Amino acid sequence: MSISVSSATPKTPSAPPRSAPVSTVLHRLVRRLHFYAGVLVAPFLLVAAVTGALYSVSPTVENLVYRAQLHTDSTGSAASLAAQVRAAQAVRPDLHLSGVWPATNPGDTTRVLFDDPSLGASERLAVFIDPVTTQSRGQLVSYGSSGALPLRTWIDRLHRDLHLGDPGRLYSELAASWLWLVALGGLTLWVMQIRKRRRATGRGSLLRGSPGARGRAATVNRHGVIGAWIVVALLFLSATGLTWSTYAGQHVTDLRSTLGWTTPTADASLTGGQAPTGGEHAEHGGHDMGGHSDATVDAVAGIDGAVGIARANGVDGAVEVTVPTDDATAFTVAQRRVPWRASTSSITVDPSRDAVVDLNRFADWPLAAKLSTWGITLHMGLLFGLPNQVLLLTVMLALITLIVLGYRSWWQRRARDARAGTAPARGALRDLPLPLAAGILVVAAAVGWLLPLLGWPLLAFLVIDTVLPRVREAALPKS
Repeated sequence: MSISVSSATPKTPSAPPRSAPVSTVLHRLVRRLHFYAGVLVAPFLLVAAVTGALYSVSPTVENLVYRAQLHTDSTGSAASLAAQVRAAQAVRPDLHLSGVWPATNPGDTTRVLFDDPSLGASERLAVFIDPVTTQSRGQLVSYGSSGALPLRTWIDRLHRDLHLGDPGRLYSELAASWLWLVALGGLTLWVMQIRKRRRATGRGSLLRGSPGARGRAATVNRHGVIGAWIVVALLFLSATGLTWSTYAGQHVTDLRSTLGWTTPTADASLTGGQAPTGGEHAEHGGHDMGGHSDATVDAVAGIDGAVGIARANGVDGAVEVTVPTDDATAFTVAQRRVPWRASTSSITVDPSRDAVVDLNRFADWPLAAKLSTWGITLHMGLLFGLPNQVLLLTVMLALITLIVLGYRSWWQRRARDARAGTAPARGALRDLPLPLAAGILVVAAAVGWLLPLLGWPLLAFLVIDTVLPRVREAALPKS
């Protein structure tokens, strides 16, 4: 064996390669996170989008399917509300009267609600009464404060928990928790890509993309444009959807309580104690064992007076009357969530004394409580009626398209004969300055407390993505 020694003059060692700018490393981190969130979380988002599309139009469909119960062709003067309630009690004398939705417009029926021990939580039996003839138009189960009837209730539960109960709610919480992060990450990448194209070609628009793209570039272009158009709606749906979730929703409720942002309620007690009448998430969970107590029978006679006092004090339009079950409780008349109504004021009254017990005006609510109520009603497709529902349906269809294009882009990224597309390079977090990397981990841990189904998986991803490259490097043979 011979060893040759070069006689050339040794070169001066070159300087170590300059580290990439922080912005470039952050771009790599966001790109990798957006990729894995898209691949792993998108199936949950897809299910939420499909079921959300169904739910978005369910109020209108409900009105068509149950037209026979909700509407009547009778004309003439309406009977007193008390007479209508008694007609409903005659249909179901075995159940305890809970509340009444008086007919609002000519052609509407009056919905008389009864507690039924055979029904589930937040469910009541509704008897629909023709206000003119006081004849029953049928009976249906009414769910929650929104009064959803069986079809809408079925779709609502499909969207919320896939009819799997509490375990199923984790799917929707996971989708809502990640949606805002995926949306903001995608928007960040799209903005950076458009800026790069403008520098290179002088062309490119955030809302129109780049003309003339082909292949995978065309797919990414469509994906980016659609995402830019609906990103605000996605952020809104994520924020409002989390208020219904199991873990994040409870944390949001606790935070609002700490900050004094809770929804005010009217005092229905005639003895000075506070009797809550519910907030924007209020549902009717308890059930009486049936029958008409003396207090309820006496209260029915005063129901017309209670509604009259409420309307005289500005609590008018579509309302729900909660009937007292004892002599120590007042009537509660609360405005219902109906299209094109921004306020949900309520009042408690004692018609026997022609007195107002408490008046809870929506105008006096804290801004946070107002925003919460508007957001929830908008999310449910009720705030602006049919236009609201069409907008939600459009956003859901756009989200479905966005997800499909994302998967298509991943497939087009694959190498020849590969089964799947390649992932962006890992290890970006370790290339960041230590204070910034530590700050990102702290933020992820904090988010993990508020949004557990986002924060803890995110923290695990960041740690694994940092540690795994070092483990692989350590396992490589030394040269």
